[in-house]
Amino acid sequence: MKETPCNATTTPVMPARPRVAPSQPQWQPELEPPYHVILHDDDTHTYEYVIEMMVNIFGYDAKRGFKIAREVDESGRVIVVTCHKELAELRVEQIHEYGPDPRMASSKGPMKATMEPAE
Repeated sequence: MKETPCNATTTPVMPARPRVAPSQPQWQPELEPPYHVILHDDDTHTYEYVIEMMVNIFGYDAKRGFKIAREVDESGRVIVVTCHKELAELRVEQIHEYGPDPRMASSKGPMKATMEPAE
């Protein structure tokens, strides 16, 4: 029997196996639901106080601060921000620590703020 030389024309080539992406885990971490930070109206804080607080705590501009002040005055409450739970807790705490309005003698403490799931 005659031996044939091994070269590209006589050696069978197996087709490449298709590459399969690594499998993704079947579970995905659950994302926490977002929370609303809500500012409640009272009669012992001025628009200027609310605007100043929105600028200092949230970094909003004065125009947005005024819009928030007007809405809380007209509707009794306003959603100030929607964010993850830990940041919402911090923002409520910062509002409560902001103190009384120095423009009003009747202001004895901060405005009330709460948080609730955004659903």
